[in-house]
Amino acid sequence: MSTLADPNVRAACRDRILRLDPAASPKWGRMTARQMVCHLNDSFRVGMGEKYASPATNLLQRTLLKWIALRAPLQWPHGVPTRPEIEQGRGGTPPAEWERDRAQLIELMDAFAERQTFGVHPELGKMSRRDWLTWGYRHVDHHLRQFGV
Repeated sequence: MSTLADPNVRAACRDRILRLDPAASPKWGRMTARQMVCHLNDSFRVGMGEKYASPATNLLQRTLLKWIALRAPLQWPHGVPTRPEIEQGRGGTPPAEWERDRAQLIELMDAFAERQTFGVHPELGKMSRRDWLTWGYRHVDHHLRQFGV
């Protein structure tokens, strides 16, 4: 399973982020490419404990769903709701300047990969560093596939 702990995986993600077209249409969902970049920025900040996202978890999510999301060799499903604090058009950070927002995503992804401590995932609960770095890759990959990169 790919993880942001692997410098080669991060480099591949970085290349895909740099190929992202701000005018690209999504293959699914309502976010624009600009909004998606800000959503990923917000998500990394939640993982680092720098941004609050309201909890919405239960035993099933913290066990079975977490295992499926982090370990099963399946692509994440489309259309899964996110927490309002990181949802674009609600509490998520709105897009500002494309180059700055995109550069910030790369910086946050790299900083996230170097961290040793993390916040609590609002749906999956407490996670190990290994789990967070797997989640980080899977989340970035999911949204880059949403825009064809």
